[in-house]
Amino acid sequence: MNMATSAKRNDIIEQLQREILSMQGLRDKDNNKVRLGIEPLEQAFPGKTFPVAAVHEFLSYAREEAAATSGFITGLLSRLMQKDAYCIWVAVRRTIYPPALKRFGIDPDRILFIDVAKSIDALWVVEEALKCDLLAAVVGEIPDLSFTQSRRLQLAVEGSKVTGLIHRYYPRNENAVACVSRWHIKPVSSQTEDEMPGVGFPSWEVTLSRIRNGHPGTWHVAWTGGKFKHITTATSTDIRTLQTGLYG
Repeated sequence: MNMATSAKRNDIIEQLQREILSMQGLRDKDNNKVRLGIEPLEQAFPGKTFPVAAVHEFLSYAREEAAATSGFITGLLSRLMQKDAYCIWVAVRRTIYPPALKRFGIDPDRILFIDVAKSIDALWVVEEALKCDLLAAVVGEIPDLSFTQSRRLQLAVEGSKVTGLIHRYYPRNENAVACVSRWHIKPVSSQTEDEMPGVGFPSWEVTLSRIRNGHPGTWHVAWTGGKFKHITTATSTDIRTLQTGLYG
């Protein structure tokens, strides 16, 4: 087999892989790849980049986990909301502190916060928002999500190419859903630079427990200098250092 034939075969294989991922709800929005800046974590994703135009699920079982998850999600939004893009954040009980978004390089005016009284209403708003192709992302704080409901959300993003981030706070169970990934975010001890006093940068234990066509794993990540940073030395969980400023 000559080099030209081999290269052609590789191109065909790559094209087939992209088509398969697309049919499974994993695609790049207008072929624009989103880099998180965390190479070890990105190696776990299909295509080595964060899956956009898809729905991701985050699970929290305590207040400190919820705060850590909100912080990590905000970091993701800073990567998704490039070029003055907009986002909708839906919650039954708003816990996010909008001014703190500036710490992650996001102008709060570019996020529309919608408060609703019931979870069923929040789901409806999230689904309708995900159909709007003018948005970069939609965040939904929803305790429970059935497979049928998650499938409706996934179908919505397949048409709009919007990225959905569903944060389930105190879910009744970890049931099967149609989301492309499942995450657990926990706070870890923050570290100050040069042993300076005070609270360090927000740090998390990021567990990707499920990723379609990818490789699950756990990483320690911090937000410093306006970007994510992979921490090579693991630290123990410490809720006292959770002061990310996201909860008022």
